[in-house]
Amino acid sequence: MNHKVFRIALLAALAVFLLFALAWQWGLIASAGRDGQSSGIARIGGPFTLIDHNGQKRSEKDFADRLMLIYFGYSYCPDVCPTALQVMSSALQILGPKASNVQPIFITIDPGRDNQAHLKEYVANFFPGMVGLTGSEDALKKAANAYRVYYRKADDGDSTEYLMDHSSIIFLMAPDGSYLTHFTHQTPPAKLADVIRKHL
Repeated sequence: MNHKVFRIALLAALAVFLLFALAWQWGLIASAGRDGQSSGIARIGGPFTLIDHNGQKRSEKDFADRLMLIYFGYSYCPDVCPTALQVMSSALQILGPKASNVQPIFITIDPGRDNQAHLKEYVANFFPGMVGLTGSEDALKKAANAYRVYYRKADDGDSTEYLMDHSSIIFLMAPDGSYLTHFTHQTPPAKLADVIRKHL
């Protein structure tokens, strides 16, 4: 085997490994149980205890009577986050009265700037009833890890004007907190509304 063929084979093997690792991280591949069979359920989501934009402690149990649309982002995001929240808002407007069975939730990944008062102003720009959640860095990290959400501060300096690198995923969760499906900030609102309607 010449060096060129070897390099191609090595790169192909590495690509397969990376795809497998990403699929496992996102819960698309679950480890086998004791009987040797996987559950077939994505391991995305979990309990959280955070503070809402009104200063009240909130957990996933507070929304157990409806579907949840959850997005992790930050209010100072220049484009992706407001786009995702507008997609969510537009989809809920399309649903009309049925939107009362869906709770839109915005969870910040930037607690240093997204305090309760600031979140209250921010979520007011979107669908009425959207809940903004913040909390300690540890509490937010735990919630993000449960949803397999990646984020980090893009600038390690001390400036207050920084960006955050992060996943951009809209999660649709069942009333019991289990994962149903997910979307991106580029999903057409009508499509998002159609999928939500099927789970109502």
